[in-house]
Amino acid sequence: MNRDLTVGKAETVLWRFCLPLFGSIVFQQLYNIADSLVAGKFIGENALAAVGNSYEITLIFIAFAFGCNMGCSVVVSQVFGAKEFDRLKTAVSTACIFSGVVCAALMLAGIGGCDPLLHLMRTPEEVFADSKLYLDIYIWGLPFVFFYNIATGVFSALGDSKTPFYFLAASSVSNIAVDILFVKTFRMGVAGVAWATFLCQGISCILAVLSVWIRLTKIQCRKKPALFDRELLKRILVIAIPSILQQSFISVGNILIQSVINGFGASVMAGYSAAVKLNNLVITSFTTIGNGISNYTAQNFGAGKCARIKEGFLAGIKLVWCFCIPFCAIYLLAGKYLLLLFMEKGSGAALLTGRQFLWILSPFYFVVSTKLVADGILRGISAMRQFMAATFTDLILRVLLAFLLSDLTNSALGIWCAWPIGWTVAMAISVFFYRGKTKNYT
Repeated sequence: MNRDLTVGKAETVLWRFCLPLFGSIVFQQLYNIADSLVAGKFIGENALAAVGNSYEITLIFIAFAFGCNMGCSVVVSQVFGAKEFDRLKTAVSTACIFSGVVCAALMLAGIGGCDPLLHLMRTPEEVFADSKLYLDIYIWGLPFVFFYNIATGVFSALGDSKTPFYFLAASSVSNIAVDILFVKTFRMGVAGVAWATFLCQGISCILAVLSVWIRLTKIQCRKKPALFDRELLKRILVIAIPSILQQSFISVGNILIQSVINGFGASVMAGYSAAVKLNNLVITSFTTIGNGISNYTAQNFGAGKCARIKEGFLAGIKLVWCFCIPFCAIYLLAGKYLLLLFMEKGSGAALLTGRQFLWILSPFYFVVSTKLVADGILRGISAMRQFMAATFTDLILRVLLAFLLSDLTNSALGIWCAWPIGWTVAMAISVFFYRGKTKNYT
């Protein structure tokens, strides 16, 4: 069901819209968590390290899919808020054409470029082959990743956050079952983990795209919409390119950080692989809520209801902080038991690495979630230069400090301390830009 986000109390509207988005991203993260969990429990510590190592490279591909998602979602939200239904359909088809071209280019680059990246990351020899195998299979599933992201972007733009939730819930649960089947029963190793994800993402993508097509056919237009529009493509690119750059540079930064982590051996890699999955569950959840706030902001911006944008910021802070409290408490008090889900045995170095990571980062979830709410509003009003400035500040600080502090402490502990510092500085910048851009909104 399509939903108008420009009417009703801002707090109520955002809760109803963002809660299914939160549920969706929890199930989305189950893909990656299931891969690592099955690899660690049924194959071994090196397999867990290999899947976690490969994950940092897959984030580059996901960054491009995410950028296409946001470009499509924000522009479709704006034209939907303005009731321009002809241009809405054209925006969707334009985004699909653009995404298809980007996906094809990435597949070509990925086929020949993963080996050098794995070497750049100083991937240990004992996990190199499995990392490469996982990536080779993942690349062939990129069309599913891209077009699923476009479909979910359209649903969100139309105010429907429940349909993607249903798809992801079914697909993620299926992925866990197929993971176990391929690895434990068929003994396919890391390849089984990759093929399970490929299969389940493919089915989810096909169903989501069909649902979008059916939804769009029900929207009445005054005239036949064009298949492609250069002006709409430019508007999509204004959002998509900075979002792609943001996520890509974060991914490159994570690869550089991973290269530092890899220098401490497979046990530290395995501990980090498990802990970062738990951390990414939280950060990606907050990012997705921020994306929902972007849709809310874009619809109200398109409808000329700018006063509601400020209301959305305060409501968004309340929303994300309500999630920060349980996540922080669970990771601080029960992080050990969550990490053991990924490991057949509680390897001393691996377990200590994961616990230290969670202890240092989780109290700062209140900080990074505030940044992501402010970023969501900046993106919704197309203030992309300000959005990029805050993002790059966070990234540059985290990468530089990871190298510096790991040398000073001669341990991975210094790397984990880089995250809170980067988050805090970037949050201050994002909130400053948000206040500057919205000070005249009445």
